[in-house]
Amino acid sequence: MAGDDDCRCCCSFIFTSGLTALFMWLSLRTYKPTCSIERFYVPFLNTTDNSSAARNNHTLYFDLKLNNGMKDKGVNYADINLTFFYTQNTSRIPVANYTVPGFHQGHEKKAHRKQLVGASGLPWAAALDAVSNGSTVSFRVDLATRVKYKILFWYTKRESLVVGGDVAVDDSGGKVKKKGIKLKSGAPDPATVGPVFVFSLTMILLL
Repeated sequence: MAGDDDCRCCCSFIFTSGLTALFMWLSLRTYKPTCSIERFYVPFLNTTDNSSAARNNHTLYFDLKLNNGMKDKGVNYADINLTFFYTQNTSRIPVANYTVPGFHQGHEKKAHRKQLVGASGLPWAAALDAVSNGSTVSFRVDLATRVKYKILFWYTKRESLVVGGDVAVDDSGGKVKKKGIKLKSGAPDPATVGPVFVFSLTMILLL
């Protein structure tokens, strides 16, 4: 009957539209890159090196890893602002800043940004005493930038990427944790393009 045919056609249209919307959503969905501190070294806190050069070395070295795990989308970073803190009791003392110039990262690519930066305001003697006595001291690394994603031939709008992590340092002057320390955000990481939006767009195009 004509009514049954119309019903089947309508159901088929809705089903096909839903699959198309789901495919588009999966294709356009984006994920923020993963940021981690792979290496962290404070020469002054290396108790095996008692040279005058080490005792006067007020710098810190870091290796920042940026990982774009998306298979078909690039990431464009604005300048990446890094702030380093020394944690003393419950307070954080800012000791260094560094800005990584913005750049484009291809899909499924990893990038390392390594730098030696000067540090100031850190209670050097107290920190050295702590690690010399078998304790660890804690640093905080905060990262802030804005990213946009390249999907096919166009870019999304920029969105904030703000993450941070704590780094424990021992008497070697290096971080205690051997693996990279992932910088995390307290905010949820929603997809840039939502399924409701894609489904609505698909329906409009098909009408």
